[in-house]
Amino acid sequence: MKKREIIKSSREYTEIINLNKVIRNKYFSIYYRRNNEDSRYGISIPKKIGKAVIRNKTKRRIKNILDNHKNTIQKGYDYVIIVRKGILELTYLDIERELLKLIRNIGD
Repeated sequence: MKKREIIKSSREYTEIINLNKVIRNKYFSIYYRRNNEDSRYGISIPKKIGKAVIRNKTKRRIKNILDNHKNTIQKGYDYVIIVRKGILELTYLDIERELLKLIRNIGD
């Protein structure tokens, strides 16, 4: 994932979350807004999930999934992905399936 594809500022996270365009399941909450550029992503993992090692591993996995499926994900959106506690029960393939299923429902 390239640096220009990452949402960095706290202000932008807050703007996207306050728009209340959200899609959820047991493992993720994805807030999104339309933009006129390439897609950008922000990933937030609360401390409830676990220690820093586990949070960083989860974030790396999500970034890898997004990189591998860049062509199938709809372009022109800013996404803020918030991970929920149930994620620890899943394997990499399960995380991939659940995340892509949610992202593909956006914009329908």
